[in-house]
Amino acid sequence: MQISDFTTENMLDLNETIAAELFRGAVYPWEALDGISDFIKALGPTLDRDRFEQRGEYVWVARSAHVFDSAYLGAPCIIDEFAEVRQCAFIRGSAIVGRGATVGNSTELKNVVLFNKVEVPHYNYVGDSILGFHAHMGAGSITSNVKADKKDVLIHCGGVDYETGRYKVGAVLGDWVDVGCNSVLNPGVVVGKNTNIYPLSMVRGCVPAGHIYKDKDNIVKKV
Repeated sequence: MQISDFTTENMLDLNETIAAELFRGAVYPWEALDGISDFIKALGPTLDRDRFEQRGEYVWVARSAHVFDSAYLGAPCIIDEFAEVRQCAFIRGSAIVGRGATVGNSTELKNVVLFNKVEVPHYNYVGDSILGFHAHMGAGSITSNVKADKKDVLIHCGGVDYETGRYKVGAVLGDWVDVGCNSVLNPGVVVGKNTNIYPLSMVRGCVPAGHIYKDKDNIVKKV
């Protein structure tokens, strides 16, 4: 396993997000975290007004999306078509919720891109993170985005530490990643596409694509 396994090209299908241009210059997905807010502010005014409505400064919601009255939409954010933002969801801002994605009851988002069909449906916290196409986080699973020592987050991969230059980095999940209930993804976790994380896991570093994470010493390739 090496860091080149976790490039944007290897992890994410850019055809499955309204934010494709945000990632065009990013060799690695986490490089796009700094630009989410400005990207939303630039993209929002260009959206088709027949399909999107503006619900306040820098808040755009697709007319086909279902946003419950009790959900909070902080600026800037874009809720794409056919997404569902359920009761008491808390979108703090700098968030893109993809087409057909689900943001559930009491789920909190901050500085994130959820690709199309992502599901964070039950009591999740997702901050400073990128979730690829059809990624799913089980009930109560969260991203931790700040280190205990308050130093910049590093990406640990193959015994080497790579600097992000960011104080806050949550997780990057590739397409079709499934995270089991009540798992914690530590700062700077990167999970390759089509990988499953067992429930109640505490995950650090990089997890290769096409594997099952049972614990840190038991990561097996899918058959």
